[in-house]
Amino acid sequence: MQCPKCQSDMTEHRYGTLQGDVLLDQCTSCGGMWFDIGEAEILKDKWMSDFIDSGDPEVGKTHNEINEIDCPRCGKRMSVLSDPKQPHIRYEACDEHGMYLDAGEFADYKHETLMDTFKDFVYMLRNPGK
Repeated sequence: MQCPKCQSDMTEHRYGTLQGDVLLDQCTSCGGMWFDIGEAEILKDKWMSDFIDSGDPEVGKTHNEINEIDCPRCGKRMSVLSDPKQPHIRYEACDEHGMYLDAGEFADYKHETLMDTFKDFVYMLRNPGK
Protein backbone atom coordinates (compact mmCIF):
# COMPACT_ATOMS: atom_id res chain seq x y z
CA MET A 1 0.00 0.00 0.00
CA GLN A 2 1.17 3.54 -0.75
CA CYS A 3 0.81 6.42 1.71
CA PRO A 4 -2.03 8.70 0.58
CA LYS A 5 -0.08 11.79 1.71
CA CYS A 6 3.52 11.28 0.54
CA GLN A 7 3.15 8.23 -1.76
CA SER A 8 5.88 6.27 0.11
CA ASP A 9 5.51 2.60 0.96
CA MET A 10 3.52 1.63 4.02
CA THR A 11 4.50 -1.34 6.17
CA GLU A 12 2.07 -3.62 7.96
CA HIS A 13 2.23 -4.13 11.72
CA ARG A 14 0.13 -6.82 13.42
CA TYR A 15 -1.24 -6.25 16.92
CA GLY A 16 -3.07 -8.95 18.83
CA THR A 17 -6.13 -7.99 20.86
CA LEU A 18 -8.89 -9.94 22.59
CA GLN A 19 -11.11 -9.04 19.60
CA GLY A 20 -8.56 -10.55 17.23
CA ASP A 21 -5.56 -9.29 15.31
CA VAL A 22 -5.43 -5.72 14.02
CA LEU A 23 -3.29 -5.10 10.95
CA LEU A 24 -2.10 -1.51 10.92
CA ASP A 25 -0.34 0.19 7.99
CA GLN A 26 2.27 2.87 8.75
CA CYS A 27 4.16 5.02 6.26
CA THR A 28 7.89 4.36 6.13
CA SER A 29 8.59 8.03 5.37
CA CYS A 30 6.14 10.42 7.07
CA GLY A 31 4.91 8.01 9.80
CA GLY A 32 1.22 8.46 8.99
CA MET A 33 -1.07 5.55 9.81
CA TRP A 34 -3.96 3.86 7.99
CA PHE A 35 -6.68 2.19 10.08
CA ASP A 36 -9.30 -0.01 8.46
CA ILE A 37 -12.82 0.70 9.74
CA GLY A 38 -13.03 0.10 13.50
CA GLU A 39 -9.32 -0.54 14.08
CA ALA A 40 -8.52 2.83 15.67
CA GLU A 41 -11.39 2.41 18.12
CA ILE A 42 -10.22 -1.11 19.05
CA LEU A 43 -6.64 0.03 19.63
CA LYS A 44 -7.52 3.28 21.41
CA ASP A 45 -8.17 1.57 24.73
CA LYS A 46 -5.32 -0.97 24.61
CA TRP A 47 -2.20 -0.39 26.71
CA MET A 48 0.17 -1.50 23.93
CA SER A 49 -1.22 1.09 21.56
CA ASP A 50 0.81 3.74 23.41
CA PHE A 51 3.77 2.54 21.34
CA ILE A 52 2.34 2.26 17.83
CA ASP A 53 2.36 5.95 16.82
CA SER A 54 6.12 6.13 16.32
CA GLY A 55 6.13 8.91 13.71
CA ASP A 56 7.44 12.42 14.35
CA PRO A 57 4.53 14.70 15.38
CA GLU A 58 6.29 17.70 13.78
CA VAL A 59 6.29 15.92 10.42
CA GLY A 60 2.64 15.03 11.07
CA LYS A 61 1.78 18.70 11.61
CA THR A 62 3.22 19.64 8.22
CA HIS A 63 1.39 16.77 6.50
CA ASN A 64 -1.85 17.72 8.26
CA GLU A 65 -2.13 20.64 5.84
CA ILE A 66 -2.46 18.16 2.95
CA ASN A 67 -6.14 17.23 3.04
CA GLU A 68 -7.14 16.45 -0.53
CA ILE A 69 -6.13 12.81 -0.56
CA ASP A 70 -7.54 9.63 -2.02
CA CYS A 71 -8.35 6.40 -0.18
CA PRO A 72 -5.44 3.96 -0.54
CA ARG A 73 -7.95 1.11 -0.87
CA CYS A 74 -10.48 2.40 -3.44
CA GLY A 75 -8.98 5.64 -4.80
CA LYS A 76 -12.00 7.82 -3.91
CA ARG A 77 -11.46 11.27 -2.40
CA MET A 78 -11.51 11.05 1.39
CA SER A 79 -13.46 13.38 3.70
CA VAL A 80 -11.69 15.61 6.22
CA LEU A 81 -13.23 15.08 9.64
CA SER A 82 -12.64 16.18 13.22
CA ASP A 83 -12.78 13.92 16.24
CA PRO A 84 -16.05 14.74 18.07
CA LYS A 85 -14.36 14.71 21.49
CA GLN A 86 -11.22 16.55 20.34
CA PRO A 87 -12.09 18.80 17.38
CA HIS A 88 -8.48 19.97 16.98
CA ILE A 89 -7.67 16.48 15.65
CA ARG A 90 -8.39 16.52 11.90
CA TYR A 91 -8.09 13.30 9.94
CA GLU A 92 -9.11 11.91 6.56
CA ALA A 93 -11.67 9.12 6.23
CA CYS A 94 -13.19 6.90 3.58
CA ASP A 95 -16.76 5.86 4.43
CA GLU A 96 -16.13 2.42 2.97
CA HIS A 97 -12.60 1.55 4.11
CA GLY A 98 -11.12 3.48 7.04
CA MET A 99 -9.19 6.50 8.25
CA TYR A 100 -5.75 8.05 7.89
CA LEU A 101 -4.02 9.80 10.80
CA ASP A 102 -0.85 11.85 10.41
CA ALA A 103 2.15 11.06 12.63
CA GLY A 104 1.36 11.98 16.24
CA GLU A 105 -2.41 12.18 15.75
CA PHE A 106 -3.19 8.68 17.05
CA ALA A 107 -1.26 9.37 20.27
CA ASP A 108 -3.28 12.59 20.67
CA TYR A 109 -6.52 10.77 19.76
CA LYS A 110 -5.79 8.10 22.35
CA HIS A 111 -5.07 10.44 25.26
CA GLU A 112 -7.45 13.29 26.00
CA THR A 113 -5.68 15.64 28.39
CA LEU A 114 -6.38 18.99 30.01
CA MET A 115 -4.26 20.55 27.24
CA ASP A 116 -6.54 18.89 24.66
CA THR A 117 -9.55 20.52 26.32
CA PHE A 118 -7.77 23.88 26.03
CA LYS A 119 -6.82 23.21 22.37
CA ASP A 120 -10.45 22.33 21.63
CA PHE A 121 -11.62 25.58 23.24
CA VAL A 122 -9.17 27.61 21.15
CA TYR A 123 -10.14 25.68 18.01
CA MET A 124 -13.84 26.41 18.58
CA LEU A 125 -13.10 30.12 19.11
CA ARG A 126 -11.15 30.30 15.87
CA ASN A 127 -13.59 28.15 13.88
CA PRO A 128 -17.13 29.02 14.98
CA GLY A 129 -19.81 26.72 13.59
CA LYS A 130 -17.49 23.78 12.84
